[in-house]
Amino acid sequence: MGTQGRILVVDDDAEIRDLVAEYLTRNGYEVATARDGPAMRRALEAGAPDLVVLDLMLPGEDGLSLCRDLRASSDLPVIMLTARREEIDRIIGIEMGADDYLVKPFNPRELLARIKSVLRRTRSAPPARDEPQRLRFAGWTLDGVARHLVDPDGVVVPLSGTQFRLLSAFVRHPGQVLDRDRLMDLTAGREAAPFDRSVDVQVSRLRQLLRDDGREPRIIKTVRNGGYVLAAAVERAEA
Repeated sequence: MGTQGRILVVDDDAEIRDLVAEYLTRNGYEVATARDGPAMRRALEAGAPDLVVLDLMLPGEDGLSLCRDLRASSDLPVIMLTARREEIDRIIGIEMGADDYLVKPFNPRELLARIKSVLRRTRSAPPARDEPQRLRFAGWTLDGVARHLVDPDGVVVPLSGTQFRLLSAFVRHPGQVLDRDRLMDLTAGREAAPFDRSVDVQVSRLRQLLRDDGREPRIIKTVRNGGYVLAAAVERAEA
């Protein structure tokens, strides 16, 4: 019988690594562990996991840098761990592309629930056959199969899982005002309530990717007391 999935746990605390690995293994997951960035990269080369549990505070390269590097080349789901409770740390983690965030000390059952939640979202069904899989807007193209963005010059722009889901929500509802709750429903579901306030951060990140001036945006506009709207026309792009 197959496993629930393969998880890579990156933490310099051997006790936490062993505890998490043992718990996840008992719950049907295949688990690999690493203590720092170089060990993480070796583990990734040995076999691609379905999700990475990544500690924020690591020797050498910290978790934020490693998360940013992961996001530059893949949409591999990431759950960040930290012993720090400051809101700014959580926001920065989201900006770097983390899919979820858990503060130490944590109950392994809560981590398991977060893992299941993130994997459910990232293993969503592919688009229906009659649903356009490549959509063009304002010179940009969103590829729903490759899950990346192509700029007006034809350059591929990688997207995190969260960025892809959020942009997909906009391009599939052009001209519609989407409030924060609606965006959460479309991208993560209500199970992701702890990240509700991250919508504004993610929209800001999308605008940066789209080179859309945040002060006077042309593509994703802010509707006062309403939410956001994709102001550009959307059309099917040829494969």
